[in-house]
Amino acid sequence: MNYPLTLSFKVVALAPQIYITDASGQTICYVKQKLFKFKEQVEVFQDKSRANKIAHIQANKVLDWSARYIFCDSAGNETGSVGRQGMRSMWKAHYDVFNPGDDVSDFSIQEENPWSKIADSIFGGIPIVGFFTGYFIHPSYLASRADGTPAMRLTKQPAFWEGRFSIEKLTDLSPHEEMNLLLSFIMLNLLERRRG
Repeated sequence: MNYPLTLSFKVVALAPQIYITDASGQTICYVKQKLFKFKEQVEVFQDKSRANKIAHIQANKVLDWSARYIFCDSAGNETGSVGRQGMRSMWKAHYDVFNPGDDVSDFSIQEENPWSKIADSIFGGIPIVGFFTGYFIHPSYLASRADGTPAMRLTKQPAFWEGRFSIEKLTDLSPHEEMNLLLSFIMLNLLERRRG
């Protein structure tokens, strides 16, 4: 993948849709969340035509603070998962990324400054002022290996009519690790948008 990647979505949309483009502007993923499902379901395609499905993400529980979201490739084989750390994520978002069938996380994703997300949420709801918060307040999330080595960072970018994030790769990663972290950032984005 040609970094940095850009993750973007329309702020006002019935069904969440995310576009991910690389540094040259080429679309590498189109994400569509299924509505009205008891368990969270997200489909990841190569582009908006939805002709080539890359992955599928589904929650392992209906409602739970610490649900795990399982990644499957286009053939239905599990490739990994991401789970939110329930109570630890109340103040500062904290997620763990796992390989298939593994209960020990390979990566940990943490919000770098919870105050920026709180300010974005509070001021974003104020008429007129909220229009400008997306341009000045930038929450970020850092994915690190188990030994603490930074691997990827997701940072909100200035934008008026859409949500826009930049994804930077900070160390060498295998294609499998890159895809699992990318899918983890997609789920993090969908879940954290609901929290504010």
